[in-house]
Amino acid sequence: MLVAGFPAGSLAANCYIVAPAAGEECVIIDPGQNAEAGIDEILREHRLKPVAALLTHGHLDHVWSVAPVCGAKDVPAYIHPDDRELLTDPAKGLSLAAGQQLLGGLTLTEPDDVRELADGSVLELAGLSFTVDHAPGHTPGSVTFRTPKTREIPDVMFTGDLLFAGSIGRTDLPGGSYEEILASLARVCLTLPDETAVLPGHGDQTTIGRERTTNPFLTGILPGGSGGSCPLNDPLLPADGPNKGF
Repeated sequence: MLVAGFPAGSLAANCYIVAPAAGEECVIIDPGQNAEAGIDEILREHRLKPVAALLTHGHLDHVWSVAPVCGAKDVPAYIHPDDRELLTDPAKGLSLAAGQQLLGGLTLTEPDDVRELADGSVLELAGLSFTVDHAPGHTPGSVTFRTPKTREIPDVMFTGDLLFAGSIGRTDLPGGSYEEILASLARVCLTLPDETAVLPGHGDQTTIGRERTTNPFLTGILPGGSGGSCPLNDPLLPADGPNKGF
């Protein structure tokens, strides 16, 4: 499997391009701010043809470019229904200060073709299988996308802003819930094998095993259960604490 990515925009949200191999079809995950040029460069380099854009959640730093990207490539966008309204009204997912800082006169529109994601569904796209896990807590409609293990690579999970290397997503914005994100981490992440590769919405790649043993926000959380007592910070924008992005 080919995975290429880059941090897009001022908030450095990771945009990923995923394909079976060079010269094949691909999917785009989280086309954020000013992502079009970076996406086009990767498509040219690897001779890829996009067939869909997958969105881990509806925050502006992850969906900023989805409408122009989908329009230019004539592909659908996939998002959980609980976050769909953020595609056209991103202020609903932001604090007042963040909205004033980022939005200004910005207006967003939905792509022409929007398809809603369901928990546990499997998307067969570009010759790959993506299992969708609904993981609320950062936003009501946050999801992860998981590809199965092959002989060459372990399971790969695109976690959006659910789980980072050394941290977890912030829960102080509208629709966030600390209790829900702990439950999502326990159910969606900590039940996976240690070797599962984690490609987060911000920052560096990690593994489930590394986060299980070193991430202070996961202390006391049982796989499939709940727990944990480490409080979240409330960073400014752009993020200046352990919790990145929105």
